[in-house]
Amino acid sequence: MTENLILIADSESLIPDEVAARIGDVVSEATGAVVARDWQRWAVSVGETNALYFDGAYARAHGYRGIVCPPLYLQYAILGVTPIPELRVDGSSGAASGNLVFPLCPKRMAGGENTTFFGPGYDGDVVTSVRVVDSVEEKRGRSGRFVLVTWRTTYTNQNDEVLAEATTSMIARP
Repeated sequence: MTENLILIADSESLIPDEVAARIGDVVSEATGAVVARDWQRWAVSVGETNALYFDGAYARAHGYRGIVCPPLYLQYAILGVTPIPELRVDGSSGAASGNLVFPLCPKRMAGGENTTFFGPGYDGDVVTSVRVVDSVEEKRGRSGRFVLVTWRTTYTNQNDEVLAEATTSMIARP
């Protein structure tokens, strides 16, 4: 097996100037409906069986006004659909990441995600996510240089109540 190696001088930045200039920019804003049938299908597919997501009486007995969506479902409520031929080489649409391009770092991988939840999503809510480029940093690890990109996403409902905030990162490597 032959691996294509890119030789990059240590003095050359892995971060293009146009990407560095986008720190603080809103790179995506999307809105989607929270639909009980959709989140229940999602919950079943990931093995989530919490009665809060399926049983209204159970949810009301626990202080909610009705069944609530699984917290991690919020990010799926706002996702659009990208036809397969339009996906990027890394398998993503690029729409939620701002299509940041790193010509010297074609390899991509998820870097992690931390989400803080503030309130439940209910059937019929309309959720809006706003994603901002929080940082773009060049780093060096055991395997060499890489770029760490971090986005901050806020999810609000139709009443401007913040339901969740997430910090997501991506690693780009030569």
